[in-house]
This record gives sequence, C-alpha cells and structure tokens, in this order.
Amino acid sequence: MNRKLNFNEIFSQRPNLDDLKKLPRFPVTLLVENVRSMHNVGSFFRSSDGVRLEKIYLTGYTPTPPRPEIFKTALGATESVPWAYNDDPVAVVRQLKKNGYTIVALEQTIHSIPYYKAEPAFPMCLILGNEVDGVSDELIDLADMAIDIPMFGIKHSLNVSVAYGVIIYHLLSTMPQVIR
Repeated sequence: MNRKLNFNEIFSQRPNLDDLKKLPRFPVTLLVENVRSMHNVGSFFRSSDGVRLEKIYLTGYTPTPPRPEIFKTALGATESVPWAYNDDPVAVVRQLKKNGYTIVALEQTIHSIPYYKAEPAFPMCLILGNEVDGVSDELIDLADMAIDIPMFGIKHSLNVSVAYGVIIYHLLSTMPQVIR
C-alpha cells in the first residue's frame, strides 16, 4: 500500500545549507526584469531552490530581500539560492553572453517558439519580464531565442511565477543528471 511521507521523512532527504554549497548547481541563471510583485519574487526563489538553480539576478525595480512579502512565499529559499541585484539588466545579460551563456527570453515575439520545441543549450540565462509589459525590447534584442507557453483559453499568458515553474522544470527534465 502507498502512503504519504511524513515531514521528518521528507526533511531527512533534503540537504542543509552547508551540504548545498558542495553540490552541483543546475546551469541556469534567472534574470528577473522589473517584476513588481514581491510574492512573485518569493515564488521565483522557491522554484529556483527546487531545481538547485545557479543564480538569480533581480534587476530594475524588482524588489529584493529582505522583505516579509518575499520571505512569506520563498519559505527560506532566499538563503539557499545565490542571488544578486543589479539595476541594469542589459549589463548583466551582456556579461553573461560574454561568459558563454545562451540567453533565452520567455516572451511572446514574432519568432518565439513553444518551450517544448526549443533545444536548450547550457549554461543558460532565462529572462522573465514585468507582469504587464513583459521582457523589454532591449533584452529581447540581446536574446539568442525567445520561447513561449502556448495558451488555449481566453487569457494570453500565465502568471509570471507560474510560467517560470513550467519552464524551469521542463529545462531540468532535459538534463536531470546535473543535480542528482
């Protein structure tokens, strides 16, 4: 018979913060451009912890920890995911490109392709944009590709943190051996 794991059983399978420093990271960096919601930011941290993401760059007017609203959703992941703030997302992307990262914008463009048809190349920087305006034109111009999530209802997009969860776990499924 199947049974649910209890909290102690689940917790015993997780690394602690010291162990985490010794483990390989998933070779994806997240760049968050001008996202307003602190709850979305906290959710980015939580999902990023789940895949052992390499790093998060919070840019523009995106709020940064420490903030109670971020902590409420992140549930401690602000301590387990490396992050940095930079007011200039373009400078961050240019540096990452120089360091050999593939730059991928999650955005609906005239050339975007469904995320499940994209051939990921690592290391990668995934760019997420503002909840209303999306990724800026300047960053789209710097991107090596744009991917999107097909929508079949009346809404044209998912919440940005939900969309991130879809994409980051899809990317993880393309190379799961990295963090196991």
